[in-house]
Amino acid sequence: MNGGSNLTNHLLIAMPSLKDGNFSQTVSYICEHNDEGAMGIVLNRPTDLQLCDLLDQLEIEARKSDDCRQPIYLGGPVQTDRGFVLHDPGQEWDSTVAVSDRINITTSRDILESIAHGQGPRHALIALGYAGWGAGQLESELSNNAWLSGPADLIKLLEMPAGRRWSAAAQMLGVDINLLSGEAGHA
Repeated sequence: MNGGSNLTNHLLIAMPSLKDGNFSQTVSYICEHNDEGAMGIVLNRPTDLQLCDLLDQLEIEARKSDDCRQPIYLGGPVQTDRGFVLHDPGQEWDSTVAVSDRINITTSRDILESIAHGQGPRHALIALGYAGWGAGQLESELSNNAWLSGPADLIKLLEMPAGRRWSAAAQMLGVDINLLSGEAGHA
């Protein structure tokens, strides 16, 4: 990171000038950032899949509830066949890593079984795939004004509809994303 800031547990908000189809108008939660690169989950790209569909594919029996209609998100373009659950802490599952004292990420099947039985975390976002950056790549993109970043209030953001998360994340940082130019530049 060459002395730069560690963006673990931060939001990464696409600037209006970012036209990459994978990241245009996205907000991502950075789960890990170190000298080797960064890994995050896009928070505002729901797929056509719902939790019920995923549970059926995994042959996990679910109690019938509105929770079963929870959308599954496209977490990013890398390993889209792999699942990730961002959630609040309080319980332990087989493959859980604490990102912060308020947010964990779990990749094991047992969390989906808990959710299916109504015993999962209070707040959870289920995603397929993740966003990844190689060593120095994210820092370069930040210096080229592709992203806005700041501390995360992920739980508050997850309580909002997916379509509002991009602008709401910027507003959490005191920025009206609609007032920013779509043209990048350097002072």
